[in-house]
Amino acid sequence: MADFPSLARQMWHQLEPVYASVYFAPQVAAETAALGYDTTERWPSYFALRGAPLGPAAPETVTATFFSFSPRTVATHVPAAWKTATPEAVVAARTRGVDAALRAALGDRITEDGLTEAAALARKAAEAADLAGRPLAAANAALPWPGEPHLVLWQAANILREHRGDGHLAALLTAGLDGCEALVSFAAIGAAPVENFASRGWSPQEWAAARKRLTVRGLVDADGSATDAGRALRDEVERRTDELAAAPYRALGAAGCARLAELSRPVFAAVLETGLLPARSTLGILTVPAPAPR
Repeated sequence: MADFPSLARQMWHQLEPVYASVYFAPQVAAETAALGYDTTERWPSYFALRGAPLGPAAPETVTATFFSFSPRTVATHVPAAWKTATPEAVVAARTRGVDAALRAALGDRITEDGLTEAAALARKAAEAADLAGRPLAAANAALPWPGEPHLVLWQAANILREHRGDGHLAALLTAGLDGCEALVSFAAIGAAPVENFASRGWSPQEWAAARKRLTVRGLVDADGSATDAGRALRDEVERRTDELAAAPYRALGAAGCARLAELSRPVFAAVLETGLLPARSTLGILTVPAPAPR
């Protein structure tokens, strides 16, 4: 019997870099700069690009749905983002930028039949996602589907990763972890260096207070490393996340998942080969291309 939670994790690792290219591609930055966003740093356009499907969301809504950012950081960029451009204009700019970025990355491969099939499979999975209690997935699923296969694949990757992310928040809340504690506990298991999480905007005092709360619970040692109980809790969070992310892949079946993995791999590789993505994200995903065979 197929292990669909594990397949969901595998496909997340493969599709996440394709989705995440929206935040690093110069083609997208050019589009957001044209709208008036400051692109000398990542965050003004990040909050606009990711939050736009929600409409002109209040900072409280963005804080709740993005979860790991400090309310103070969110308030710096929202609702200012919607004074720069409307959410509809941002979504349109996002699509144009992703289109140009993927065309540049894929080159002639953008017309291959395999990409059309991969897009159809990914869309089938995305359309099978249960959207109840998943606001970011639902907001992106409500957008019209583009016509070109590379954009269909990206949009499906977008819906599927937000579907997974919404479920991940449910798993974190079930584990009794707030936004800052989620990051501290993740850093404690060595998923990414502590400094990688500075961009989320929590002050050193807030980070220390979260670590103290986790220490009292027996989840983190005094030096910030996870205890056995802390590792077990994070393992449980990831297990629940995988289970909550599995339904779209059950809809594809094991053969469909294998085919999607095979056909989307060249897109994954092309995005990694651009060198635009950070070597390790705050999600703990490595985005370094595999060395060429000798």
